[in-house]
Amino acid sequence: MQTIEQNFTKAAATHGDKALFERPGQPDISFAAMQDLVGRLARVLGDLDVAPGDRVAVQVEKSPEAIALYLAVLRVGAIFLPLNTAYTGPEIDYFIGDAAPRLFVCDPAQERTHAHRPGDALTVQTLGAAGDGTLMDRAAGAAPRADSHAAGPDDRAAILYTSGTTGRSKGAVLTHGNLVSNTEALLDHWRFTENDRLIHALPIFHTHGLFVAANMALTAGATMIFLTRFDAEEVIDLMADATVLMGVPTFYTRLLKSDRLTQKATANMRLFVSGSAPLLSEDHRAFQERTGMAILERYGMTETCMIASNPYDGDRIPGAVGMALPGVTVRIADRDSAAVLPQGEIGLIEVKGPNVFEGYWNMPEKTASEFREDGFFITGDLGMIGEDGYLRIVGRDKDLVISGGYNVYPKEVEEAIDALPGVLESAVIGLPHPDLGEAVTAIVVPRAGATVDPDAIRALLADGLARFKQPKRVFVADALPRNVMGKVQKAQLRKEYADTYA
Repeated sequence: MQTIEQNFTKAAATHGDKALFERPGQPDISFAAMQDLVGRLARVLGDLDVAPGDRVAVQVEKSPEAIALYLAVLRVGAIFLPLNTAYTGPEIDYFIGDAAPRLFVCDPAQERTHAHRPGDALTVQTLGAAGDGTLMDRAAGAAPRADSHAAGPDDRAAILYTSGTTGRSKGAVLTHGNLVSNTEALLDHWRFTENDRLIHALPIFHTHGLFVAANMALTAGATMIFLTRFDAEEVIDLMADATVLMGVPTFYTRLLKSDRLTQKATANMRLFVSGSAPLLSEDHRAFQERTGMAILERYGMTETCMIASNPYDGDRIPGAVGMALPGVTVRIADRDSAAVLPQGEIGLIEVKGPNVFEGYWNMPEKTASEFREDGFFITGDLGMIGEDGYLRIVGRDKDLVISGGYNVYPKEVEEAIDALPGVLESAVIGLPHPDLGEAVTAIVVPRAGATVDPDAIRALLADGLARFKQPKRVFVADALPRNVMGKVQKAQLRKEYADTYA
């Protein structure tokens, strides 16, 4: 097996002078230049006593140099640990205490904040968005290291911490085999080649931006149009000279607000991918009407990379995430008995394949509880496989509302609310109720310029939903709280409205 880093080295040998990174208003960075930088950073890591199996924690702004550091960590056989740039000091304390990294790389502006960290077990270096910092100063005069640590498919490549909305964050350990198998499956399934030009506007501390988008380009020899943030007008301008956009639903919501999003503007594009959060069915349909192209929605998570995808050739169905990727098996199981359910029934989504992570860092009991005896990983998502063979996500198991003994799947209620006049989107949660246990509660965001009446919404739902599914209360909000990848933070909503029925 070739690792992601070794696949990049192979691509660099083939595409030396070709641009790997294009950045508006800045010089391009070629595959050859990137290969040289990776080698010099790998040498620096060795000089800093980073050994195979050591963790390298990285909290830096998005830059080509940060991608080079990722590849250098893999080259020396260490384990890459990317951290969200929004994490605070106490959160960083937790991650460093839990993962015990050998090296922590932070932004130069944060160097003083983390100055207390260096010691026998930890070294602190800096890396800035402009390619500055102590790490790059060291790399400037370093002799490139060309050889790669011999890593097998079961060797650890990365640790990604989950959000920790229900307890302390868990470090998902991903192997080289996980990363490579997933990248190869996506390259084939999405027809991604060296001829592609990817608009990369995602963060790189997350599975989507790093282990999907970047890994695919690094392996295929494609060019990344590398943006530090998403701007709808800028992205529309770039589409004339690009072929693929990988984004979160928020990207498409913002693109649809521009009158410049037309079939002519997207004529050179061959693929639009959406993931990390559910895409509104209305946005899916509106995008296709405006551009003539259907967004390809896929499904994945930190612990598994990508699991399923709508087809490249074939129907891309709004509200569905397609079928299991090659080599991956998906099944639906009863949330109480664990029995495998027949087609059309809702239950826990379970997955098995080379994409599934090793387990949670330093949490053997938690790891054991998340796997079935036959090796299937319990995702915690609820879903069903329809007669058409497509997987549909109903929601998170932890978000299931049990009201008066009846199971209420939030997505069903949300879809009914979202279809009402004047509604942009909604979130349905369960809140403590003295009689029902949990009460179905809806938070609704109106469309721009529209006014929605909570009582009118409840009345309109009465004919279409069973009584136990109907919201007991409806609240109107300006927006729903989301994380950086666009997922609605229902734990935050449950906390905010906790005393509604007290």
